[in-house]
Amino acid sequence: MVLSSIYKKSAKKLFQIHQPTLVQVVKDKDLAELQKLGGVDGVALALKTSADHGISVSDDDEVARRRESFCSTKRRKPITKGFLHYVKEGFLEHTITILMVCALLSLVLEGLGVNSQVQVQQSSLINGVSMFVTLFVIVAVSAVANYKRQKQFERISNVNNTTQVDVVRGGRRHQILISEILVGDVICLKIGDKVPADGLFLQGDPLQLDESSMTGAIGYVEVNHGQNPFLLSGTKVVDGYGRMMVTSVGTNTSQETTPLQARLKELTTSICKGGLAVNLLVLVVLVVKYFTGKTKDRNGNSQFRGSDTKFIKILKFVIQIIVDVVTILVAAIPAGLPMAMTLSFLHAIKRMMAADKVMVKKLSACEIMGSATIICTDKTGTLTMNQMRVAKFWQGKECLLEDRAYYSSMAPNLMELFREGTALNTTGSVYEASGEITGSQTEKAIISWAVKELQMDMEEVTRNSNIVHIEAFNSETKRSGVLTKRNDEDVSVLHVHWKGAAEVILAMCSSYYDSSGTVKDLDDNQKIEFQQIIEGMAASSLRCIAFAHASYAHDEDFNGQLKKDGLVLLGMVGIKDPCSPGAKKAVDVCMSAGVKVKMITGDNVFTAKAIATECGILRPDHDTNIGGAQVIEGVEFRNYSPQERMKKVDKICVMARSSPSDKLLMVQCLKQKGQVVAVIGDGTNDAPALQEADIGLSIMQGTEDAKDSSDIILLNDNFVSVVTVLKWGRYVYNNIEKVIQFQLTVNIAALVISFVATVSGEEVAFTTLELLWVNLIMDTLGALALASDKPTKELLIQKPPPPVDRTEPFITNIMWMNILPQALYQISVFFTLKLGGKSIFGVGVGGMVNETMMFNTFVLCQVFNVFNLRTLKQKNVFKGVLRNRFFMGIIAITIVLQVVMVEFMNKVAGTKRLGWEQWNFCIGIAAMSWPIGWVVKCIPVPEGRNLFAIAMESLLSYLKILLEM
Repeated sequence: MVLSSIYKKSAKKLFQIHQPTLVQVVKDKDLAELQKLGGVDGVALALKTSADHGISVSDDDEVARRRESFCSTKRRKPITKGFLHYVKEGFLEHTITILMVCALLSLVLEGLGVNSQVQVQQSSLINGVSMFVTLFVIVAVSAVANYKRQKQFERISNVNNTTQVDVVRGGRRHQILISEILVGDVICLKIGDKVPADGLFLQGDPLQLDESSMTGAIGYVEVNHGQNPFLLSGTKVVDGYGRMMVTSVGTNTSQETTPLQARLKELTTSICKGGLAVNLLVLVVLVVKYFTGKTKDRNGNSQFRGSDTKFIKILKFVIQIIVDVVTILVAAIPAGLPMAMTLSFLHAIKRMMAADKVMVKKLSACEIMGSATIICTDKTGTLTMNQMRVAKFWQGKECLLEDRAYYSSMAPNLMELFREGTALNTTGSVYEASGEITGSQTEKAIISWAVKELQMDMEEVTRNSNIVHIEAFNSETKRSGVLTKRNDEDVSVLHVHWKGAAEVILAMCSSYYDSSGTVKDLDDNQKIEFQQIIEGMAASSLRCIAFAHASYAHDEDFNGQLKKDGLVLLGMVGIKDPCSPGAKKAVDVCMSAGVKVKMITGDNVFTAKAIATECGILRPDHDTNIGGAQVIEGVEFRNYSPQERMKKVDKICVMARSSPSDKLLMVQCLKQKGQVVAVIGDGTNDAPALQEADIGLSIMQGTEDAKDSSDIILLNDNFVSVVTVLKWGRYVYNNIEKVIQFQLTVNIAALVISFVATVSGEEVAFTTLELLWVNLIMDTLGALALASDKPTKELLIQKPPPPVDRTEPFITNIMWMNILPQALYQISVFFTLKLGGKSIFGVGVGGMVNETMMFNTFVLCQVFNVFNLRTLKQKNVFKGVLRNRFFMGIIAITIVLQVVMVEFMNKVAGTKRLGWEQWNFCIGIAAMSWPIGWVVKCIPVPEGRNLFAIAMESLLSYLKILLEM
C-alpha cells in the first residue's frame, strides 16, 4: 500500500498539471483559464504529447504512470448478482411464498395433534416436508438457470465493448480500443466519428460538431485552434477532420427489453388470467362441497359435520384447498417461456459472435431479423470485399494504366498536380518508416497507386504546401476539395484541387489535360465522350474517381468557398472492388427464404447495375433499363409523388446515386407498406435510415456514428453474415414457438383435468407434489430441451415468421394444430383411466396403483410429446435428435427422475410401485403421441378462421359429455 502511494506521487510529478483543474476547464469551456495553463500548446507540453508524435508508450511503465495519474477509460463493472440473490428472488415469488406458508401451517397444525392416528400424522408430516424439499428444488433449478444467464450476459457485454479509434503514438497511427485511451493521447477525427473522450483541438480543418446529445442545443458548433478548442465526449463530427488531445476519459452503458419479451409477457399474463379463473372456480366448488358435507374421507364419512367439526380441522382443510388450488395455478403459469427465450437469445448471440463474426448489440435485433422481409444494403464492404485497387487510369481519352513507360515520361507539371491532388486532398496518410497506408479503402487505393506509379512522397508534398481551406467529402455532394498555397511560389497564387465522383467533377470542368499534358477545351461533345468513358468503366464494376485543378490569384474573392467551375480535368481512375465470394449465394438464400434484397448505393448507376447483376440482385427477367421498374436513380425516386412512390417501391431492386435522404425515404415507404425492413449502412449519413429501419446493421469498417445507430455489427464486413443473422433470428422465434406449444399443451390438459375432476365430484386430479413435478418438467427441463436444437436449413426455405409487433395472432393455426389434439388425447387417456382403470386392469387397494398409472402416463405423454414439438411441420421428428446430446440428456434425466419418483419415493410422492406390465402399458399409451403427431402434421392447415375458436367450441362440447358421464 505504501509502495503504491509512493509510485502514485512520483507519477504525478511527471506531469506538471493539475488534473481536476484541466477537467473543469474543458467541461466549462473556459478559454481564459486555458490561457493561464499556457493554451493548448502549454497543456500538450505538460502532458508530454504533441500533434505529430502523440504520447510515447514504448514501455508498460509509461502506460501505468498515465493510468495512475489520470485514470483510464476502463469501465467499472456493475455489482454482480450472486447465486443467493436468485435463490432469494425465487422464494419471494408470490405462488412459491404462498405454498411455503401453507406447508409451514400444515406442519404446525400436525404438531398440534389434529390427527389422533400416528400413521396419518407421519404421512402428513412427510407430505409437508416433501413439499418444502420440492419447492427448494424448483427454486434452486430456477436460480441456477438465472445465474448462468447473467454470467452469459456479462460475457456478451464485455465482447460488445470493441469500439476502436485512431490514435497517434510514437509518431505512428494505431487503432486501439476505446477502453485503452489515455490522457495525452492524440486522436484522429473525421466526419462520422464520435468524440471518444473530453479533449482539446490540436490541428487540422476546423470541425463542425453536433453537441445536441450532450447539451441539447440544436445546430452545429465549430471547434478550432483559436476561440473554441474544446471537445466533449459523446459529440459527433459532422464536418471537417483533425486531431485532438485527450484531457479526461469516461464511459457509459445501457440495456433494453425486446418486443418479443413484451409480447410473451402479454401471452403469459393472458394464460395466468385464464388459469386463475379456472382455479377460483375450483376453489369455490371445493369449499361448497366441503361445507355441504359432500367431501368424504377415506372411510366414506363426511369430513364436515357441522358444529361437531373442530375449528383446527376446518382450518387444515382450507389450507389444503389453498395448497391444491395454488399448485394448479403454478402448473398453469408458463414460467419457462422467458427462460427459454433468454437461453435461445444467449445461445444465438454467443454462436454468432464466436463462429460467424457477428456482434449483436441489442437482443431485439436477433428476433426482429428473423421476421425481416426486405434487406436494403449498401454495395461497398458488404456485397463487395472492400479491398480496392486502381484498375484503370485515364489521361484525357487514353487508358494508360498498363503503359508503365507513360508515367516516367509524364509532363512534370501534370505529375506534380496529381501528387498534390492526392496527398493534400485526402483523409489518409502514409507512415514513412514502414510504408503503411491508412484511411478509407478508396483513399488507400488512390494513395497506393500514387506512391507506386507516380513515385509520390506524401510527406514531402505536404511539407511543400500549406492548406488554406478544406471542403470535406460528404455523400450529398460526392466530392472533396482543398485550397492550397505552395511554399516556393508567390503568395498571391492559390491552387484548388477537387476529387470525387467522375460525373460530378466532369460537370465542374471547362477544359482537360490530354495524354501529352496539353490543356484542351472541353465542349459538350467532348463531355459526351468522357461520359461514355465513365459509363464504360462503371459497366465493368469500377468506381470512377476524377481529379480536377485550378489556380487563381489570392485577391480573388472566394468567400470561404472553393472554386467550383472553370476547372481543368486532370484525369480519372477506375477503382475495382471485387464482389465478396459468397455474396451471390447469400443473396440467393435470402430470396429463397422470402426476403427481398435491394441495393441502395451512391455509386454510378452503371456500376450499381453491374454489381447487382453479378451478385444476383438483378435477374435476367428484370427490367434493367435506367428508370425502369427495377433500376432507378435517387433523384428520380425522390421526385415521385407519394402515391407513385408507394406504388413502385416494392419493385425497385437497385437505387443508384442515392443520398442518405433517399435511403431513409425508401425505408419509410417500405415500412408503411407493412414490410419488416433491415438496413445495412456504413456511413454517418446512414444513421437516420439505420435508426428508422426495424433492424439496423453496420460493418466493422463503418463510422462510429453508423455503428452507434445500428443494432448488429458485421465484424467481417460480409453480406454472407446477413444470412447467419437471418437464420439465428428465425431460430430464436422457432424455439419460442416450440416451447409455447409444449407448455400450452400441458396447461390446457392440466387445467381441464383439474376442473372436470373437481366439478364431477372427485378429489383433485393430482397431488401437490405431482403437480410441482409436472411444473418442473414443463418450466425447466422441457424448455431447456426444446431450446437446445441447432438451427436447420429448413428455416431458410420458408416464409418469414409474422412480426412480433404486428396484430396477427401470436399463436398460429399450425401451432394450435400441434397443441389441441395432444391435449385432448391426454385428457381422454386420463379420464379413461380415472373412470375405468380398476375394471380394466383390476388393480389394487384404494386405487393407488390406478392413480399412479394416471400420473405416470400423463408425465410420459409430455416426454414423448417433446419429440413431436421439435419441429412445427416436419413429420420426421427424429431427424438429428441423436446428434443433440443435450436434448437426449434432458430426456434421460426426466425419465430417470420419473422412475425414482414412482418406484422409490412412494411415501413422499404418494405413489405406488408399478410392475413391468403396468410400466409397459403407461409407455405404450404415452407413445401414441407420436403417431397422433404424425397424422396431425399430414392435415392441411387452414389460413382463415383461427383454429382456437373452432377448438374451443369442440372442447366445450367434449367437457359437457364428460360431466354427464
